[in-house]
Amino acid sequence: MSSVKLSNRALEMPASPIRKLVPFAEAAKKKGLKVHHLNIGQPDIETPPVIMDAVRNVHMRVLEYGHSAGLESYRKKLAEYYNRLDIKVTPDDILVTTGGSEALLFGFLACDPGDEIIVPEPFYANYNGFAIEAGVKIVTIPSYIDNGFALPPINSFEKAITAKTKAILLCNPNNPTGYLYSKEEIETLKDIAVKHRLFLFSDEAYREFCYEGAHFSALQLEGADDNVVLIDTISKRYSACGARVGALVSRNKELIQNVLKFGQARLCPPTLEQILAEAAVDLPADYFKATKAEYLRRRDTLVEGLNAIPGVKCPNPGGAFYVMAELPIDDCDKFCQWILEDFEYDGQTVMMAPGSGFYATPGCGKKEVRLAYVLNVQDIAAAVKCLEKALETYNHS
Repeated sequence: MSSVKLSNRALEMPASPIRKLVPFAEAAKKKGLKVHHLNIGQPDIETPPVIMDAVRNVHMRVLEYGHSAGLESYRKKLAEYYNRLDIKVTPDDILVTTGGSEALLFGFLACDPGDEIIVPEPFYANYNGFAIEAGVKIVTIPSYIDNGFALPPINSFEKAITAKTKAILLCNPNNPTGYLYSKEEIETLKDIAVKHRLFLFSDEAYREFCYEGAHFSALQLEGADDNVVLIDTISKRYSACGARVGALVSRNKELIQNVLKFGQARLCPPTLEQILAEAAVDLPADYFKATKAEYLRRRDTLVEGLNAIPGVKCPNPGGAFYVMAELPIDDCDKFCQWILEDFEYDGQTVMMAPGSGFYATPGCGKKEVRLAYVLNVQDIAAAVKCLEKALETYNHS
């Protein structure tokens, strides 16, 4: 025990439900097992070689500091990308960040300590961590697996608003549920945000991967320029999770000017990764066609396989590459550790993210797991078979 008292912030920082079982997965591998990693959104899709080549072919005598808002050439390219999607912004509306994570943190830091941010639950687990870092409070509105985690009733948002409410946060398509919010649902949230003078943070990391309809960006809303803050990243879009390049985008000039000061404090986002990201904007228009089709095959394989297992319930997600599934178990944290520690089928086991880590409400998600369909169809099918056998063993032991 350290003699120096740690801060409450450090002690309250939650462990990642996505990564906390890594030691058990590593131990399983040391035993010779193949571990199917469905716990984390790390695609096995090849990062486009042309954008890797852009970095390999850089000729710099000095790798110097860049602009705190991001390289001007990249911000211009990024503005072109958004405008092609009918998201009308200028380079001055864009702050390049070190991953989408920093964009979220900067957005939260635009709120005062003690302010409240309303989020539909379940939600991306790291929102909790960013909230603790910024000193703000996550307030949840429940959504339910029985209706596919659709947007909760609007009156539940209205009831949650207090004098401390500063923002509504939405992930669209959603992580962890895969739910794709409609234009009408986002319009409804805009009306609430404008009425109560709140930020509407829109995390759109999975914009390109929509299967049951078109994506509608919150920055396509009219009459909410001061409210909407887009959170973005290249991680999933180009299968470049390690590049750590994101963006905070808003037409709220005061917000951009002041959040830039947080960017100045960390000096600049990574230069080589911005060169990679800039090259990605010039990928052919049909680049996402094959990738999206592949994810669709994986989704169908996983969802159909899960729903064929007795006692398993899994909605069909409209976007992203995650599902939340309800399993016939008592405790997802225990089960997800058990399947790594004490189970194997044909030399294989499965790593999943316990659903409880995506809820703030105590007791919620105890029978749920999040699975990412980021592996090839054959591995997903093998993982589902392994999970089926694990549930049989678990429930008979």
